[in-house]
Order: sequence, then C-alpha cells, then structure tokens
Amino acid sequence: MSNNIVMVTGGSGLVGKAIQEVIEAEKPAGETWVFLSSKDGNLTDPVETAAIFEKYKPTHVIHLAAQVGGLFANMKHKVQFWRNNIMMNDNIFQECHKRGVQKLVSCLSTCVFPDKTTFPIDEKMIHDGPPHPSNEGYAYAKRMVDVQNRMYKSQYGMNFTAVIPTNIFGKYDNFHNEDSHVIPGLIHRGYLCKQKGENFTIWGSGKPLRQFIFSIDLAKLMIWTLRSYEEADPIILSVGEEDEVSIADVATAVAKALDFKGEVVFDTTKADGQFKKTANNAKLRTYLPDFKFTPFEEAMDITVKWFMENYESNNLRK
Repeated sequence: MSNNIVMVTGGSGLVGKAIQEVIEAEKPAGETWVFLSSKDGNLTDPVETAAIFEKYKPTHVIHLAAQVGGLFANMKHKVQFWRNNIMMNDNIFQECHKRGVQKLVSCLSTCVFPDKTTFPIDEKMIHDGPPHPSNEGYAYAKRMVDVQNRMYKSQYGMNFTAVIPTNIFGKYDNFHNEDSHVIPGLIHRGYLCKQKGENFTIWGSGKPLRQFIFSIDLAKLMIWTLRSYEEADPIILSVGEEDEVSIADVATAVAKALDFKGEVVFDTTKADGQFKKTANNAKLRTYLPDFKFTPFEEAMDITVKWFMENYESNNLRK
C-alpha cells in the first residue's frame, strides 16, 4: 500500500489500541493511520458519518465500532442493539461505497454462529440456524455484515470482508467486575482477593474450554487481512483447537501473573455455561501456516502487568 489513509472506527477500544501499538512499532511506509473514538462523531447518524469520511478521506477502513454490552443489556435492549448496529454498519458501508474505499474490514464475533450447532464451527456455518436468543439483536446485526460484504462485491465489485475473532484479551480491555469478559473479570477479582487476603473464588467447575486470542496477535492478523486477504467471505482469527484452555487454566495463569499466594477455589454451585465453543482456524492456517501466536501465559503476564500499572489511572476501564 502506498500513500494510503487507513481509518479505524472504535480505535480507542481493546482491539483498536492493539492495532495502534503494532502500527507504531512497525512504522509502515506509505500509510497514514487514523484512530477514531466516539468523540469523533456518532456513526449511527449518516450526516456525522459522512462528515468523518469527508474530513479524513480514508482509502481503507477497519470497522471495529459497535454497540456492545453484557448478557443483561443484550436481553433487555434487543431492539437498540439491532437498530444501532444496523445503522452504524449501513452508514459505514454506504460511505465506503460512495467514496470508492479500496478495502473495508469489519469485525464480527463468534456469537453470530447458531446456538445449536456442531463443533468445531467454521466460516460456512454462520447462517445455519438462529443465534442464541439472549443476544439475537446484536448477533443478527453482525450477521448482516457478512451478507452486505457479499452483496456489495456482487453488485459493485467492492473489496469488503469481515474477520471473526474468538475470545480476545489484552491491555485496554474492560476490567469492570460485573460487566466484563472472563479474563479481565478474573484479573480484577484476583487482584482484589490478593489485596484483601481472601481466597480467589472462581464460579463453576473450571472445566469449560475456550480459545483466547491476545489482542496484539489479533491486531497483526487484522492488519494482514487489510493488506492481503481478498475474499468477501469472512475468516476466523483464532488459535487452534489444540490451544484451547480451561477456565481453571485461566485462573491458574491469572493467579501466577498476580503472584497470588492464596487458595484458588471453584464454587461448583454456580453454573458453568457452555462447555466448549471451539472454532476451526484451518482457513487462517492455509493462508498463514507459520503465524506464531503469543504463548498464553506470556500474554497473560503482559496483560496483568499493564492492569496493575494502570489500576489507579484513567486508562483502565473498571
């Protein structure tokens, strides 16, 4: 890419910050990167979205911005999750098409997959059945991105695509105690247990398995997608099935990174949730057979160190 302007929506979040870190280290020639936050404008508003595109005139776009929330918010506000994400995505697609943007990469989530399915899941299974009803507003809005990518390619020849990461973690995550994903939630809880001299209690048996991807690894793969992946069909960005870790392994890694000396206890009166949600990364491996993922414990150490260094700062969402 030469003399290109790459605009990243949702640039102040977990993935946007990771992309920024990778780009600052790489210092690519011929590329100017712009990282947007919600302060730059309301992407559900077509006029404000057009103004942002007019201001920065991007040649390439990575679209990370979305209305997201925890289980309770998704169940209570399905219409808002549907409408706001649909409007945002439609405005981004329209502007990219109108202005001849050379490449648009959007970010989906594994929640787009059918609730009742076989494992491992792959890219061809997205539309094989309804998503889990708890987050159907968000999931259906995200599914439509895949449909739009193919329609814009078919009708206009646009080079639009999407990535589907598995569970992301890293610096700049949301570490809120009640409304965060499993790793940042465990890091914050473990930190507080260490401060108070309490046992580190994990809800459930610790047996469920998950694939976690470090935000820096995901950033590198999204930059590769932007520069080199030419299909409209989406691509799963994930570690392999052989790198699944149990929640108990996660808790152990968190305790080790925190230098927590107390006891790690599993409260088996609490539900475990789904045992596994394995995703198949075979498509990624056909393109990048030699990509090296950061070892899980190393990535955990980096994340926990950043969390502790920033615990009292405004950088940390808690």
